[in-house]
Amino acid sequence: MALETDAPAASAPAPVPTLADFVKTALQGLTSDVTTAYGEVNVTVDAARILEVLTRLRDDASCQFFCFIDITAVDYPSREKRFEVVYHLLSPRLNHRIRVKCDTDEMTPVPSAVSVFPAANWYERETYDMFGVFFSGHPDLRRMLTDYGFEGYPLRKDFPMTGYVEVRYDDEQKRVVYEPVRLNQEFRQFDFLSPWEGDTPYTLPGDEKAERN
Repeated sequence: MALETDAPAASAPAPVPTLADFVKTALQGLTSDVTTAYGEVNVTVDAARILEVLTRLRDDASCQFFCFIDITAVDYPSREKRFEVVYHLLSPRLNHRIRVKCDTDEMTPVPSAVSVFPAANWYERETYDMFGVFFSGHPDLRRMLTDYGFEGYPLRKDFPMTGYVEVRYDDEQKRVVYEPVRLNQEFRQFDFLSPWEGDTPYTLPGDEKAERN
């Protein structure tokens, strides 16, 4: 005979809050999307509010992302706002990482994060140099990896692989000179008979075409 009992049924344990939950709470009203992919939290925000978001992620007790890792960008030429500016932050105390993203175009600047994270200084210069993304309020926004007078932005998808100019030392002028890139053949037209295709005055090893001529 079964014994009757008045003991209530055990309730399911409450779910443990995740980092994404803490971030949603900390950034309430500031973010358009918070997702988790491959174990990392991704936050999408409006570029105009990036400083508010970074400040709150740094100062909120449930986040404590006070270690700045880097800034970079991704180029999507088909989009109206072709650049996705990406920030990576680390919380050493809580052992968490987070990725913050915002979109911009070729003309609209993103507020500089130097006032929140001084380490952003050179990363913003690098992003400007490679992609042409402008950061308003930056104390010294100028190129840092390419040469003076460099034309274009090398990491844009529409930047030619050859670049626009080539550099050589002119013995007569005794200085380095810049000249438009000159190719001895139409770019990327290969017949795979030889890795060397040009009008060299001598036959290179394995250049079967030169031997036929």
